[in-house]
Amino acid sequence: MNWTIEYDIAVRKVVRKFDSQTRHRIRNFLEERVAQLDDPRKLGTALQGSKLGSFWRYRVGDHRIICDIQDHRLVVLVLQIGHRRDVYR
Repeated sequence: MNWTIEYDIAVRKVVRKFDSQTRHRIRNFLEERVAQLDDPRKLGTALQGSKLGSFWRYRVGDHRIICDIQDHRLVVLVLQIGHRRDVYR
């Protein structure tokens, strides 16, 4: 079962600012590893808290990818990508 990776508009703007190597690593991780899984929750970690409890986190080097996994559409919606020191603020 293949999952579709979708990006929020704000994420696209942020990713353009990354260097090409970082963009390539993040894109490859999402498209080649996460999208190919039967359940994308196997690689990620659930966020804690009442506001963030439905979101999942993936780690790619020093960057974190915050996603909403939508089972009914088979979509992993990327909501935020950033350096680990900034992404949770």
